[in-house]
Amino acid sequence: MVMKIRASSLPDLLDCAARWEAKYIKKLRLPTSGKAQLGTAVHAGTAVFDASIVAKKPITVDDAAGEVVDAIWKPREEVAWGDDLGQREAEVIALDLHRKYCRNVAPRQEYVAVEQTCDALEIKDLGITLTGTTDRVRKTPDGLGIVDLKTGGAAVAADGTVKTARHAAQIAVYELLAGFSLGSPITASAQIVGLQVAKTEKARRVGVGEIVNAREALVGDGFNPGILEMVAKMLKAGIFLPNPLSPICTKKYCPMYLSCRYRG
Repeated sequence: MVMKIRASSLPDLLDCAARWEAKYIKKLRLPTSGKAQLGTAVHAGTAVFDASIVAKKPITVDDAAGEVVDAIWKPREEVAWGDDLGQREAEVIALDLHRKYCRNVAPRQEYVAVEQTCDALEIKDLGITLTGTTDRVRKTPDGLGIVDLKTGGAAVAADGTVKTARHAAQIAVYELLAGFSLGSPITASAQIVGLQVAKTEKARRVGVGEIVNAREALVGDGFNPGILEMVAKMLKAGIFLPNPLSPICTKKYCPMYLSCRYRG
């Protein structure tokens, strides 16, 4: 049996395989959180803005902002808005981050693909198929490179630093998929565009971090197995290790939280 792994689900698999099994194999679902929907809204607006430039039919930042508003007020799935983040506040934050990205980051990029849905890549000797959609593929003097947008309350430090290490495995999958789909290898370093979610305008920051040689940890180096090989063995054996120390081991993020016997 060939197992499918979405690139965006890989962090979940590596954090708590039991939660990953519940979500992606058993298909257990929870409502989308307000913070997650805020991220979806920012992705929607910025994608429309960047895609218009790639298509040589540019639109204004404010025109693209309509997608942000629609994602907040007309979501495609159930959203669990709460007292900590309501729709009005989410709209204000998302619109601010959208504008910061479009005005401060997008002009410095030369994208060749936006929201690129990649062809499924089957790795027969491992018994897995990789799937996913890359946020952006950029053109650089060193070749093509992946750009991934990340929103969150710890996306960008106060000094502007974007933490990138925890995203390397996911980015590496995007590099494999995009190279396969576009017919051109991804040779440039990857970028993480961090968009800091915060209550105040001053605390909302946008920064760019770089990841070099992301694929090495994913595919191995000839002496040490890569993450994909270890994941493939785990899936083949049907072993989904729990992680009760996961920072998102809560009923808000895990559909099997109440029935999990491993969280202590």
